[in-house]
Amino acid sequence: MALVGIPSTNPGGLDAPFGTHFGHCDLYTVINVENGDIKDIRTLPNISHQEGGCLAPVQHLADNGVKILIAGGMGMRPLMGFNQMGIDVYYSGGVPTVGEAVQAFLDGKLRTFNTNQTCGDCGN
Repeated sequence: MALVGIPSTNPGGLDAPFGTHFGHCDLYTVINVENGDIKDIRTLPNISHQEGGCLAPVQHLADNGVKILIAGGMGMRPLMGFNQMGIDVYYSGGVPTVGEAVQAFLDGKLRTFNTNQTCGDCGN
């Protein structure tokens, strides 16, 4: 079992538009994946960056049990934070919906997010 976090646009869920920048999304769709199947879907509100800065969303996801994140954009600081927390980050590759992102992950089509893909602002 693994909890996969996906930045989402309201209202979240599989049909929701993918939130392209993890730290600035409306919320996260959190999907429980087990043996290649989706077992459960819920949403998790995003939090403000004001307390904890760029790493606040990283800690928030870790505190809620997320072990895998699929993201389209993030800065260097959060990427390093996820690495330190033991959360694997995958690059979404421009998929339009949460459902397509999780399916691409389950199909093994997403690559690990690397430092070449990070944004230049603050790290979020």
